[in-house]
Amino acid sequence: MRENELFSNKELKRIIVPLLLEQLLVMCVGLADTLIISYAGEAAVSGVSLVNQFNTIFIYLFTALASGGAVVISQYIGRQEREHAGEAASQLLLFSTIFSVFIAAAVLIGNETMLRLLFGKVEKPVMDACITYLKISAYSYPAFAVYNAGASVYRSLGKTNVTMHISVISNAINVIGNVIGVFVLDVGVAGVAWPSFIARVFSAVIITVLCFQKKNEVVYKRQWIFCWRGGLMKSILNIAIPNGVENGIFQLVKVALSSIVALFGTYQIAANGVAQSIWSLAALAGVAMGPVFITVIGQCMGNGNTEDAEFYFRKLTKITLLISTVWNFLIFLLTPVFLCFYSLSSETKRLIVWLVLIHNVFNAVAYPFSGALSNGLRAAGDVKFTMYVSVISTIAGRLFLSYLLGIVLDMGVIGIAVAMVCDWGLRGIIFIWRQKSGKWKAFQVV
Repeated sequence: MRENELFSNKELKRIIVPLLLEQLLVMCVGLADTLIISYAGEAAVSGVSLVNQFNTIFIYLFTALASGGAVVISQYIGRQEREHAGEAASQLLLFSTIFSVFIAAAVLIGNETMLRLLFGKVEKPVMDACITYLKISAYSYPAFAVYNAGASVYRSLGKTNVTMHISVISNAINVIGNVIGVFVLDVGVAGVAWPSFIARVFSAVIITVLCFQKKNEVVYKRQWIFCWRGGLMKSILNIAIPNGVENGIFQLVKVALSSIVALFGTYQIAANGVAQSIWSLAALAGVAMGPVFITVIGQCMGNGNTEDAEFYFRKLTKITLLISTVWNFLIFLLTPVFLCFYSLSSETKRLIVWLVLIHNVFNAVAYPFSGALSNGLRAAGDVKFTMYVSVISTIAGRLFLSYLLGIVLDMGVIGIAVAMVCDWGLRGIIFIWRQKSGKWKAFQVV
């Protein structure tokens, strides 16, 4: 161990473990949603899975905004400028609220038109499920954005146990609500949509109240929330916009791919939807480690210590690879057990196993570099490079290969999965080169 490490092994464990547990709970909700809704029929499963692809566009935009705030807050913390960190957090809350309300209103006004444009060829029961699920989901967009703004404050401080505890209660509300909605009230898709709304509102209220507590090192203040601060907002948006563009295009491509999947028939749509829920669970390590990179690398760069930042790039990457490999292997072993609880045909279940195998192998060895490592580059301010690489790789790699393999070569959803892991591999190689080049050291965020 190096002397005078900024983050000791004990401190890293204190940050990482709650994030892993929180992400596990969050991803289990997606698994629980599709598991419970499967008892309402394959049309309902298909509807939820298609809308989740559409919802994720906006969820990733809100997450990108929160990540931009987290980078700025982390760098101010690294510079020991807590007042500026609090101002940045308050401005993040303001912009997140305005932006999410606008998005929610737009989706509520044009939801049916957008769905028919994207998934017009699906069967009528599937489309009806899509419309119901999207309308209810849109109401929860502001709550999701507000929660992420508050969570970015606690994660920047390394207090990830707070968001973990909120997640435990929130997900309990969600799962219990799902059971009541589907099995007791028998309201189908709405039975999993409304509990998600309630859980997100709960999380948003709790995290916001906590962020106003004066005992915290970084706090919300009303005078900072209701006063636009152009300089701080520019710093946040300089990170958030490229990240949002990257994630937005990525999700638009995924929606386009959902339109392709919709051509393959109900059983392949259902298999892809369930597989994606298991994929989300398997991706836990890469997703959970992303905020760790932002907090640690952000504080190092805020303190002007590029040597420490380089050290933690290597250390966190090794930790991510180890956790990711073990976790993906475990989830694949458990996949047949998960499928015992789904009311699906044997043909659908066999296809799910193949999809999970393809995903998990490459999620273990490639995604730590294409996902988590790229967050470290963003935390250093190297956002435009990561945006360009990700956008080009997603469009030229994933979208083109999906069409070629899925439709032209008639591989169906298997072709879509192969294209996805090729995209990860390409981005991972480029981001490794970028990190080793040291060019990220020249950027200044605050």
